[in-house]
Amino acid sequence: MKNAFNVLKIAFTYIGTVVGAGFATGREILQFFTQYGKWGILTILLTTILLMWLGTKMMLLAHRIKAASYEDLNRHLFGDSFGQWLSLFTLIVLIGVNSVMLAGAGSVFVEHLGMNYQIGLWFTLIGTFVLLRRGIEGVMQLNTVVVPMMILLSIAIIASTASSPSAMRFITITADKSLFTTWASPLLYTAFNLSMAQAVLVPIGGHTESRRTIIWGGIIGGAGIGFMLMAAHFALSAFMPGIGQFDIPMGSIAAQLGTAIQLFYIVLIFMEIFSTFVADVYGVTLQLKQRINIQPYVISITVLMICYVTSQFGFSSLLSVLYPTFGVFSLLWACVLASYRRRPA
Repeated sequence: MKNAFNVLKIAFTYIGTVVGAGFATGREILQFFTQYGKWGILTILLTTILLMWLGTKMMLLAHRIKAASYEDLNRHLFGDSFGQWLSLFTLIVLIGVNSVMLAGAGSVFVEHLGMNYQIGLWFTLIGTFVLLRRGIEGVMQLNTVVVPMMILLSIAIIASTASSPSAMRFITITADKSLFTTWASPLLYTAFNLSMAQAVLVPIGGHTESRRTIIWGGIIGGAGIGFMLMAAHFALSAFMPGIGQFDIPMGSIAAQLGTAIQLFYIVLIFMEIFSTFVADVYGVTLQLKQRINIQPYVISITVLMICYVTSQFGFSSLLSVLYPTFGVFSLLWACVLASYRRRPA
């Protein structure tokens, strides 16, 4: 039972780290899968297989080299010099993404709860700091609450969409997209999300004693992400192309399921932002701890304050430059991980 619970903790943390706010709003699924019509089913299956394989491989490699942070993994894959620079670039992108996520958490408080923006920011910051004091266990325990909520919402959306006259559109819907773009999309999605998730998956692999636990956690986690991708794609396809005009397409679907589901969805959006934010700040703290010899809680506070300051001014314009570059590095990183073979002793 203890091993089964540990497997689920790893699987839920994997799911919660990858399935962030972009997933919850539906924009990511629409951009990477649903807009390609009936091909979305096959590209989601490909993504699921890649996430199961590469996510597990990453954690197993981290387990073997006893990696303390994602910088250890990058140095092992790319060598000390390039691995160090790649980790530094990842650090900058993670802080930028976290700043945007923190701003998103504040916006949820303003737009949906009628509360002050700063209250949302400080609620998120304080909650993150409290959980970070518990280390990797705090990150994993948070996801054992959030991920079952995500799964319940996915099941509710499937059940609701199944009774719709357009439920089978995910099989028949057509799209005017090239095959190259269609099949490049799941590769980009997988590479980008795995390179971001390494901030928490690598420490999990390094801290977990049992290889078997890591393997099953990675497989179930990757399959869980695939299930939720398919559930969202199923629902979004039924409302295409009109659903594409909404900033939060999944929100418009949730609104049709009644007030209770809509409120549940709003809470879930915040929780998904919060869980990914906590996981990323944890990973950044571990990486900086290897470079700066001060207490982890001091590093965490500093990172949180940087995110707080940048969330006041917005980081979106800078991220629009960093994201494409990071996407290229993510593909390179994923290819190196996929082709990695254990070096002879």
